[in-house]
Amino acid sequence: MKKLIILLAVLSMGLSAFAKKQMGLQLYSIREVIGSPEKYAQNHEEVFKKLASWGYTAIEAASYDQGKGTFYGVSPQQFRADCEAAGLECLSSHATRGLNGDELKNHDFTEALKWWDKAIADHKAAGMKYIVTPGWGVPKTLQEAQTLCDYTNAIGQKCKEAGLKYGYHTHSGEFRKVEGQVWMDYFMQHTDPTLFFWQMDTYWCVMAQQSPVQYFKKYPGRFAMLHIKDLYELGESGMVDFNAIYRNAETAGLCDYIVEMEGTDGTIDIMEGVRRCAAYLLKNKNVRKSYR
Repeated sequence: MKKLIILLAVLSMGLSAFAKKQMGLQLYSIREVIGSPEKYAQNHEEVFKKLASWGYTAIEAASYDQGKGTFYGVSPQQFRADCEAAGLECLSSHATRGLNGDELKNHDFTEALKWWDKAIADHKAAGMKYIVTPGWGVPKTLQEAQTLCDYTNAIGQKCKEAGLKYGYHTHSGEFRKVEGQVWMDYFMQHTDPTLFFWQMDTYWCVMAQQSPVQYFKKYPGRFAMLHIKDLYELGESGMVDFNAIYRNAETAGLCDYIVEMEGTDGTIDIMEGVRRCAAYLLKNKNVRKSYR
């Protein structure tokens, strides 16, 4: 009798109960929908519920205001509550404080690290597990490169002490050379893997004519997060071999992945594009339910 009750309960939930996978969305994708405090106030409840209904289980923020200590115009605690009310995990955020010319030249990030003290406290209050720098550009010299590496380790140490993980999001510039050395490789080789991870953007890696999988094999375990991105919707262009990426997820060290769209081809709106990305991942047999 007990087994019959359990079976009926499972059937009542529908097939979607079996298909659920841990997947996040970078909210920058839908910046035209909720990208400002005003739009967020008007739309976030409906939008977050749609994301959850389509299969997303988490979000990555892109609107942290350190001066005000807010995400999309609301407190960290309120932002977390808004996400959780829709059944979404408040997982990570793109936020950073870059170094100015004098700080790079003088290898001085004393003031910059003060910025991080508040940022880390706010992200922790929002319940996030990760803070990710969305990009710094390419250093002009190896001296600047080393300063950025040392700065990265210092940020990572602060995050680790607070129970957070710190990462850097790649574009295509990281594969350019600085004084004869590939910036991506120099960065990898001069940062502490216990303090810092890479959030590789799969689309920009391919656009730089590089292989995500080859970098996983070159630096195993360094890619705790990925940005899963295509030209438009996932799988449409054929440019990015997502099957190979997911088959090599263990080598990469993958724990969480984030879907990101920078736009559509104009035939559909961005919300439909985001829905299609989720559907693609849910149907893809190479994508596991969880990588944690």
